[in-house]
Formats: sequence, C-alpha cells, structure tokens
Amino acid sequence: MPIHVELVTQERRVFEEPEADLVLVPAVEGEMGVLPNHAPVLTTMSFGELVIRKGEAEERFAIYGGVVDVRPDKVVVLADLAESSYALDLEKAQQAREHARQILESGLPGAENREAELALRRASLAVRISQKIRSRGTQLRILEEDQAEI
Repeated sequence: MPIHVELVTQERRVFEEPEADLVLVPAVEGEMGVLPNHAPVLTTMSFGELVIRKGEAEERFAIYGGVVDVRPDKVVVLADLAESSYALDLEKAQQAREHARQILESGLPGAENREAELALRRASLAVRISQKIRSRGTQLRILEEDQAEI
C-alpha cells in the first residue's frame, strides 16, 4: 500500500505523488521517516531536506520551515518555502551565504539582523543540499526534468 504525498506552500502546490514508498521529513525534533500506515502525527518542520521515494526514484526538496500532517495513507507537507533540490544553484547559494555573512558582520540592528540570519540559514542549507546532490551524481527522479514544475 503506497502513501499519497503533497507538498504545498502558500503560493502553490509544489509536488504531488499518489504512490510514494517513503517520505523523510525534516521535523524540528530530527529527521522523521514516514512509511504507509504510519500513525497520525502533526508536527513542525525545521530547515532541512524533504525526500520522497518511489521505488528506486526520488525527489528532494529544500524546506525552510512549516508543518507536516501525517496520516496512515497521506502526508501533507505545508512548507513556509520549498525548492526542488535539483534546481538549486550552488554558486548563487554560496554568493548569498557570503553576502549574508557580510551583512551580519556589519552589525545591523534588530529586524535587519534577523533577516540576514534567516538569509544565511537558507543559503547554508541550499549549499549543503547542492553539494550532497552533486557528490551523489545522477539519480533516478520521480518526475521527468520537463515535468519538475507543477
């Protein structure tokens, strides 16, 4: 029995797979594996990588916070922000990380400092995931390249 997975943000549905075998969720308490017939769970997510596997193929997403609703036959990921890991640009992420570090070192006050910290966390996650994807080489994907945007 497979598990239905939906990944949505406030703007759009990012991904949907009606027959996944496994979902790895970046929960606040740590990575959580979800198989079909999992006990119901509602938990928050931290910054991390969401992995959806179907057979030998998988899709990966950078998740920047949110909530996940797990039911025995369905997983709904309500992400604050989500990007396909395969679409991340390593060079741009490294530049964004360096820019955020420079802003933080300049000692901005309050809200501006918080925005720079958030930008640094996002860019650091994007760099880490991009490097991991590159080091693994080519992998089977659930979606074809031209279907990657729903």
